[in-house]
Amino acid sequence: MSALTLRNPRGDHSPVPEFSATEAKNSFGKVLDTAISQGMATITKRDRPAAVVLSMDAYQALLAGQAQPLQHLSQEFDALLLQMQAGSSRQGALDAFDASPQAMGQAALNAAQALR
Repeated sequence: MSALTLRNPRGDHSPVPEFSATEAKNSFGKVLDTAISQGMATITKRDRPAAVVLSMDAYQALLAGQAQPLQHLSQEFDALLLQMQAGSSRQGALDAFDASPQAMGQAALNAAQALR
């Protein structure tokens, strides 16, 4: 039984084909053919997963999946920056920096009491 499973687009888990390190060494063509046809193959050492051989399609999908969260964070940052540059937010930041230590202390107390 395979130690690794792969979730397909329908959400079903299917086992990833596995080969021992010795099998991979002696029959790498078979490992490569399996990875190409099924997306990936696991290579085990002492009955534990040690490496994964990916098809080019699976590798490119993995890279594409990494780019999306970064793009999402970049868009979120841009939206927050735009919001901070809005008139009311900008004025609030200016007021905070212009406040006296006593006014800042009172604002902190008011905020803490509001949380109770």
